[in-house]
Amino acid sequence: MLDSPHFPDPPPPMNHSEFPDHEDDAAHPAQRAAAAARSTWVSVVINCVLSVIQIAVGVLSKSQGLVADGIHSLSDLVADFVVLLAGHHSKKDADDDHPYGHQRFETAASLVLGALLLAVGVGMLWSAVVKLQAPASVAAVHPVALWVAGAALVAKELLFRYMLAVAKAVKSSMLVANAWHARSDAASSAVVGLGIIGNLAGYPILDPIAALVVGLMVGKMGWEFGWSALHDLMDRAADEQEVEAIRRTLTETPGVSNVHDVRTRKMGDMIVVDAHIEVDAQLTVEAGHDIAVAARQRVMQRHRVLNLMTHVDPWQRPDLDHAEPAASLPADRSAA
Repeated sequence: MLDSPHFPDPPPPMNHSEFPDHEDDAAHPAQRAAAAARSTWVSVVINCVLSVIQIAVGVLSKSQGLVADGIHSLSDLVADFVVLLAGHHSKKDADDDHPYGHQRFETAASLVLGALLLAVGVGMLWSAVVKLQAPASVAAVHPVALWVAGAALVAKELLFRYMLAVAKAVKSSMLVANAWHARSDAASSAVVGLGIIGNLAGYPILDPIAALVVGLMVGKMGWEFGWSALHDLMDRAADEQEVEAIRRTLTETPGVSNVHDVRTRKMGDMIVVDAHIEVDAQLTVEAGHDIAVAARQRVMQRHRVLNLMTHVDPWQRPDLDHAEPAASLPADRSAA
């Protein structure tokens, strides 16, 4: 019987994508849900205030760009509630219908966020194009619109930085998506501010052009988020750097001679892994099983892995895992 290996404590938290490190424990689902709720409610309050002020001042000051920005802020409220709903469901434990847990609620939420952003962007584009077809109807903007756009820019940039910090701390791609949603708002407010400045300088057409640019930015970001989430829902593999780190952890497990056929699929912000490990062919089944258990424990301690399924192969023996199935014998010889 092999002695159980000693495993070191996991290294301090790092990141995936936005998170450079791949060898650490992911935040506990309850911790991530609490962080999501906290940061999202902050976003709800800020977006409520901003959307009311931007739309009201935009209408009164005759700034289409500011109204478009206010509608964008209003759409954030829907996005925030989608995040809250997903955070509530994703922390549920595994059950008979969802044996791997509910982490993909986050991926589904990212898909909804992307679709929402895309729809808002298309609506902004349509409104701006209609306005640009009748440039004479574009009114001069009141200077107060510029002050509101500037205040919105500062508020949204601060909100982005806060939400991204929370997302990195708990390693949540859904929160990263929502944080960059806030950054898209900050960028749109900057564009709207430039459009208002142009309008005040005697070029009224720049205000609907700013609304057009905002629509393009929002639509592009929505497409990117939605497309990425769709691929994750179709069992996209983890990135090669993370797969290689998992392979290295398996290979370094005492008793493992080689590793092959490492396959991964994303489950929310976690990963499900299948791997073939090669051990000494002379070991007993019990000893080979102990090595497989040790390898699984090491990977789940060091990486954001939800589950690892191992298949034990004899080292330096023919690999029959991918062999073609034997042809069936003819009916008249099957009893021979």
